[in-house]
Amino acid sequence: MALKIIDHGSVEYRQMIRLRDDILRRPLGLSFSQEELDKEKEEILIGAFEDDKMLGCCMLVKEDPRVIRLRQMAVSNNLQGKGVGRALMQFAENIARDRGFYTLMMHARKTAVGFYERLGYEITGSEFEEVTIPHFVMEKKLR
Repeated sequence: MALKIIDHGSVEYRQMIRLRDDILRRPLGLSFSQEELDKEKEEILIGAFEDDKMLGCCMLVKEDPRVIRLRQMAVSNNLQGKGVGRALMQFAENIARDRGFYTLMMHARKTAVGFYERLGYEITGSEFEEVTIPHFVMEKKLR
């Protein structure tokens, strides 16, 4: 499995949009707007690949000089529980640390809280609803 930063607008980025749509949006009856996708030009886009096939993805968004936010974490349904998500998280944490961030935070779906807790993340706030489903803010100190 190869992990890498991908370029906005590339063939790999189009794979990323399809995977996120399949896993995160379509099951909720949602889709991406062009405006949402255009904003991603500034984000750190990360993909996990086997040959040219995307297995999973996520992105990092700068919140402030010390905090970076994980968004849009998605792994192909048939590969969940096989280490792709863990590898993506370790890669994302290393990128964040290398770029000088102290904290990685996210809005984690309630169904994914256990996964993130096993990686050292802690819930830091009350449950809230986002994209029609329950979420929690979770954080991990990187330094």
